[in-house]
Formats: sequence, C-alpha cells, structure tokens
Amino acid sequence: MLQIIKKEGESSASLLYRFTKKMQQSGILRESKKRRFYHRAVNRNKRFESALHREIKREETEKAKKLGLL
Repeated sequence: MLQIIKKEGESSASLLYRFTKKMQQSGILRESKKRRFYHRAVNRNKRFESALHREIKREETEKAKKLGLL
C-alpha cells in the first residue's frame, strides 16, 4: 500500500509530483499494466521455432546488405 501525506505548506502540484514519483519507483503501475490482459504461455517448441525464424531472417538481411540489395 502506498501512502503519501501532504507536508505542511506543500502545494498540491508538488504533492502530485511526489505521488507519481513514488508510484513509478514502486512498480505498481508497471505490474498492473502487465496483468491487464491474460497472456497464454507459449510452449517450448513454438519459442524455439520463432527463434530459429528470427535467426534465419537476420542472416538473410545481413547477406542482402553485403550484396547491396538493401
């Protein structure tokens, strides 16, 4: 739980600034955005195939750059 108490003589703008700073540092907002949607776990074979695909595409683009096609 995050609790911010207004200091004596503190403006509402500086209070809001301190609150947003504390929210960012705590990671609450990042965690809530991450949990906003359900992501189904990708199985091991699918991850491996996509990594292979990325590697092949990367090699193809490097080869095309060397040949001056890109």
